[in-house]
This record gives sequence, C-alpha cells and structure tokens, in this order.
Amino acid sequence: MANISNAKPDPASSLLTPQDSVVLMVDHQPQMFFGTTSSDRGSIINATVGLAKGAKVFGIPVILSTVAAKTFSGPMLPQLAECFPGVDPIDRTTMNCCEDSRVVDAVKATGRPKIVMAGLWTEVCIALAALSAIEQGYQVYVPTDACGGVTAEAHRNAVRRMLQHDVVPLTWLTTVLEWQRDWSRTQTYNAITAVLREHAGAYGLGLTYARAMFPEHVTAA
Repeated sequence: MANISNAKPDPASSLLTPQDSVVLMVDHQPQMFFGTTSSDRGSIINATVGLAKGAKVFGIPVILSTVAAKTFSGPMLPQLAECFPGVDPIDRTTMNCCEDSRVVDAVKATGRPKIVMAGLWTEVCIALAALSAIEQGYQVYVPTDACGGVTAEAHRNAVRRMLQHDVVPLTWLTTVLEWQRDWSRTQTYNAITAVLREHAGAYGLGLTYARAMFPEHVTAA
C-alpha cells in the first residue's frame, strides 16, 4: 500500500499568488464609462475598487493607466484614485496599453509573470492588451466584472476572443480569494475580510452577520 503523506500538497502552478501577480488597471475613466452598457456601471465600479483594495492588502504591485485623460476621457475613477494617493496614472495615446513602452516597462520591472488586467472597454483596451501580453510571455487573468464593453455582445465576444488565446477569466472576488486561499493566513485575514464586507455583496453581508452573531468563532478582531 502506498504511503500517503500528511504534508500540505503544493497548489497548482496556474493559481495566482500575491508573489507572482501584478495588477494592471486600464482606463476606468468617465468617458469610457459613458459608453459602457454591457452591465451595470455601479457594479463595475464596485468590482474595480474591490480588486484594487484587495491587491493593496496583499502588497501586490498595481499599475494604473489612463487614455487621453486631459483631452477626451477625463480623470481616473475617483474611488480608484483614492486607493493610491499620490500615484499618477500612466496616460497614453494608444488604445492598447501594451503598445506604450512605459506600461510595458512598468510591468516588466515588477518581475511578476502573471498579469491581472481589468478596465474599459473589454473589447478594445483589455482584449488588445491581453493578447499582446500573452505574446510577450505573460500569463493573463481578467476579472471580467471589473471590465465593461460598449454592448453586452462586444463584452462577450471579447471574452471569447481572449479565451482562444489562453487568457483566464475570473471575477474580482475569485481573484482576491485566490490570493488569500487559506483563512489561517492571519496576516491578511482582518484586512481582506474588511474589503469583502464592504464590496462582496451578500457574501460580505454574511461575513458581517457571522462576526456579529458568532464572534468567538471569527478570527477577525
């Protein structure tokens, strides 16, 4: 009979970790939101901010980029800017941020092999960048609820197109939970459950309920 080790198994190499991820937030700007109809814009904002706050909890590098901020698209989403005070986004003229050497160099400088990419519009600024990053040798993950397209069809087609090139679709919540993955990691438990309570809807409400009703069983202080 084979010996079965009690050691904790190694996770799949395809899983995201805080050590191998970099987050690229692209074009969450007023003019881009105006043209977004693929899903509720308030939900996209919530997912975007939840993803950004989650990345901060885990100390993951976050690269911010805008397109034509002063001449067309307007400033970056205020709620996103508040997460990164004093950080100026890389403002581009290119629709594809992976055609801007400053963005490419910023990602490369992190030394991270996996890019979590979210932004507007899915079919242009995300799909083109995701396909480019794949060809540059990165693994790309797209939380699709922190993205939006001009139409629902455009968003769906963009996701299908990316899938054909091995881009991995996620949601902001599954991304954050994949980074945490073990509730015994107490160094991030309190901070990440605070993000979830604020942005994870019914699941967050459940955490609030558990914290109030069963405090002796909840790790968070």
